[in-house]
Amino acid sequence: MAKNKLKLGIPKGSLQESTIAIFKKAGFNISVSERSYFPNIDDSEIECILIRAQEMSRYVENGVLDLGLTGKDWILENKSDVKKVVDLVYAKRGLNKVKWVLAVPNNSNIKSVKDLKGKRIATEVVNLTKEYLKKNKVKTDVEFSWGATEVKPPKLVDAIVEITETGASLKANNLRIIDTILESNTVLIANKNSYQDKWKKRKIEQISLLLKAVLAAEEKVGLKMNVEKKNIQSVVKLLPALKNPTISSLVGSGNWFAIETVIDEKIARKIIPKLRVAGANGIIEYSLNKIVE
Repeated sequence: MAKNKLKLGIPKGSLQESTIAIFKKAGFNISVSERSYFPNIDDSEIECILIRAQEMSRYVENGVLDLGLTGKDWILENKSDVKKVVDLVYAKRGLNKVKWVLAVPNNSNIKSVKDLKGKRIATEVVNLTKEYLKKNKVKTDVEFSWGATEVKPPKLVDAIVEITETGASLKANNLRIIDTILESNTVLIANKNSYQDKWKKRKIEQISLLLKAVLAAEEKVGLKMNVEKKNIQSVVKLLPALKNPTISSLVGSGNWFAIETVIDEKIARKIIPKLRVAGANGIIEYSLNKIVE
């Protein structure tokens, strides 16, 4: 059994699957049992606990957890005093930020936050909403919503403040956005006392490095190709490299060179045919697990 243990909070709910997938690419295999809130991890120095993202920052702040992943929104909502280790921009459906938006029914006469005076708003982020209304000098009733917030207007409330990644759920419930009150992303946070401990800080920084490396590689691919010397310049001009491409001579052939680089995955399908026309041969595209800057 490891002498030192780092207590790590994994967000239960919408971020759970994506978080576990990122940890897997970082080299940590986490397995979750349906009936347990204590997932197994193949690192004897880490103990995992499943905690709702909404509560994570409170448990990190009070030292129940040394480290956890939650949203910037919940840190602000809970007014938690924690150490932000690193921003990790990913959500349920991809490498996106999410937004907390003020929304009303499509047929509502409410056009802006000023029109909400004396109205009623439902939301899960009561503190964030009250602060937003205070900045806009609008007095209205804000009630906590336990869920299914999108279905409450117009019969139960006049407006909602709800989180969205794509806006699809709001549209499906005939709601329109009239303002964005906060953009949020996933954050790796640590207990301040834990971060002062030399062993825990070193472990936290190792985890942070690997998670950042995974996200840096998430939408990138590697390209390898062989190019005759006379075509090198025309090929290199086509490569929007992460850094300058690596060019090395092929053994036994003074006129042929190997070129290797990293590009955005979304442009690979456009650039590969152009590379072939420019004289590249034996082109290989491969996925990446980590990019350590």
